[in-house]
Amino acid sequence: MIATALSSLILATLAAGAVLALQHARRWRAGQPAGVDIVAGLKALPGRYLVDVHHVVARKSFNARFHALTAGGFLASLPLLVLAAVPALRGWLLWGLLALALAVMLGGALMVGYRRRVEKPAELSQGRFKRLPYALLAYAAAFLVVALDQLAGGVLPWPLALAFVLAGAWGGAELILGVGRGPLKHALNGALHLVAHPRPARFHDRAGRDTGLRPADLEAPKLGSERPLDFAWNRLLGFDACVQCGRCEVACPAYAADLPLNPKKLIQDLVTAMDTAADGERRTDASYAGHNHPGRPIGLAQGGAALPLVGPGAMIHPDTLWACTTCRACVQECPMMIEHVDAVIDLRRFQTLELGATPAKAAAVLEELRVTDNPGGKPLARRTDWAVDLNLPLLAEKGQCDVLLWLGDGAFDLRVQRSLRALVGLMRRAGIDFAVLGEEELDSGDVARRLGDEATFQDLARRNIATLSRYRFGRIVTADPHALHVIRNEYPSFGGHWTVTHHTAFLLELVESGKLTLKGPTGGSVTYHDPCYLGRYNGEIEAPRRLLDAIGLQRVEMERSGLRSSCCGGGGGAPLTDVAGKRRIPDVRMDHARATGAERVAVACPTCTLMLEGVVGQRPAVAEISELVLEAVA
Repeated sequence: MIATALSSLILATLAAGAVLALQHARRWRAGQPAGVDIVAGLKALPGRYLVDVHHVVARKSFNARFHALTAGGFLASLPLLVLAAVPALRGWLLWGLLALALAVMLGGALMVGYRRRVEKPAELSQGRFKRLPYALLAYAAAFLVVALDQLAGGVLPWPLALAFVLAGAWGGAELILGVGRGPLKHALNGALHLVAHPRPARFHDRAGRDTGLRPADLEAPKLGSERPLDFAWNRLLGFDACVQCGRCEVACPAYAADLPLNPKKLIQDLVTAMDTAADGERRTDASYAGHNHPGRPIGLAQGGAALPLVGPGAMIHPDTLWACTTCRACVQECPMMIEHVDAVIDLRRFQTLELGATPAKAAAVLEELRVTDNPGGKPLARRTDWAVDLNLPLLAEKGQCDVLLWLGDGAFDLRVQRSLRALVGLMRRAGIDFAVLGEEELDSGDVARRLGDEATFQDLARRNIATLSRYRFGRIVTADPHALHVIRNEYPSFGGHWTVTHHTAFLLELVESGKLTLKGPTGGSVTYHDPCYLGRYNGEIEAPRRLLDAIGLQRVEMERSGLRSSCCGGGGGAPLTDVAGKRRIPDVRMDHARATGAERVAVACPTCTLMLEGVVGQRPAVAEISELVLEAVA
């Protein structure tokens, strides 16, 4: 009788869970069409889950262990409990295997309880999540007692055994029915999200990184996303995969500076708005049980699947949308591989292209960009004024060269000009055959695209591609990671295919090949700040460090470095949208640099240079890497 009750309750709960999951999936189907290779996704699922997801989860080894124990034991126990419905299979083997699976799960459940009840990380959401340890323990411990009792021949009095069955069934119902709206909905939604992921090239079974934005169809009836229903269905699925672990919250530089953005809450805003698809219906965020966007009280945000997402009284406040620096720290840390930045850009495209609602300062810069082809409104002929004494060779005059030096819009800034002079000096010492475009070089379009102005970006991209296609050169070298990313990863969608190298990787080649000779150790300590668009977007974290080591500087790593570096605050047009917080993002980053005790902060991006040099008060000196290399050249 106990075995029958046990299996019957589990089968009923699984059936109810399946119904809830199907009802839940109707929300995704209301989204826009998306080209998804489901068969390829299913084949890749084991690798994506066991390799890619595990790689992120394993950054916290304790978490990785309890996930493996809890999920492994739970998934192994379910089919065994179902098999218990067949009387002929109820033998010592079935009960022994079930006991083993539940014992494994119990170990993981105890670890989950320790994390939530003893460690209590601030980033974890509460609400229904507070019941998760109890549900795991009830399921694992109660059913373990039942399995051991059946293995021993059923020695417990049947009322007591039934009580254990009911306790375990409550835990099972809490977990299984949670695939709808509970803490474990990420278990099913996460697997489906990995199957239908909008960026399949992110994963280990494809070559290269996939960080470039997808082109928008400028002929579409609506540009960008206004409502949840405007997102592709697999992106809606991705939002529903969020487990509210808070890793993105901890990594977000805007949140750290108390700007009104919490990436975890942003995804939950989208999930909450999806909960109703009927016109006119509204839901609020009152049930959200985590940290809100700083400065925004819980309960005021309202929205629905068919209602606008962005607005002062909508689900997402405009300041939240424009506070993002597009640094991808949230994406890098997300164990469910959710693409937060893609969602931000989709929302910004609608605000900019359809509503003209870009924040005032950013709107003015975009207008300058459309008129003058650079965001500062400078005449393009002045891009090389700083190098009048250097006689920079123009590609239009040479016709071809080995290296095309892409100067970027930093060439209009006095501070960045110092770094470019150092880079040009190093290239000449190494005997490099190089040239620049001069006034033919337009803005790369990075700022326009991150601010949602896809039309201006595509115009600039096509014209730059047409210019570059007229000439012959071996590769493009640039000191600007934003230009590097756009030309390398986003111009190919418009027919522009070139080898693009960051100047740190190029200088390292020159040093290691002997074309640049270093004097020897220069001494002093330095900490290196990884630019987001060089590290996370393009995976280049070693070349700058190897250069600093070759120079002979004592290198000290910051609290957040490499692929997990913190942003300087200059990306995504954030300095132009100028959303206020309690602190500035570069001030937070400079605190990380001060904590190392290093004498200097080495940077490898003109935007990072300007943002970090703008920090007031006592701090390490800021030096661009090409300047440090020039100091060390014999």
